[in-house]
Amino acid sequence: MAEKNKPDAAVQEKMQEVEHLKKRMDLLDQRLDNIDSMVSAVAERVMRRPIVINLTCPHCGRNIEIAIIGSEKAAR
Repeated sequence: MAEKNKPDAAVQEKMQEVEHLKKRMDLLDQRLDNIDSMVSAVAERVMRRPIVINLTCPHCGRNIEIAIIGSEKAAR
């Protein structure tokens, strides 16, 4: 009887792993959607007016300023 339970337990464990993987994939998908939304918002802003991004180099500690200027075509 104990031998019968082992395959069921293994199958149950695999099913739990698959469900956990599905949840993680859903979370990753949501995060990628959020990143896509943020990038789209920044791109739209850049097309309307200048944007400046300030970063700190992780190696030398210097501040880096990146200015992006875009132009939007006038609608006809």
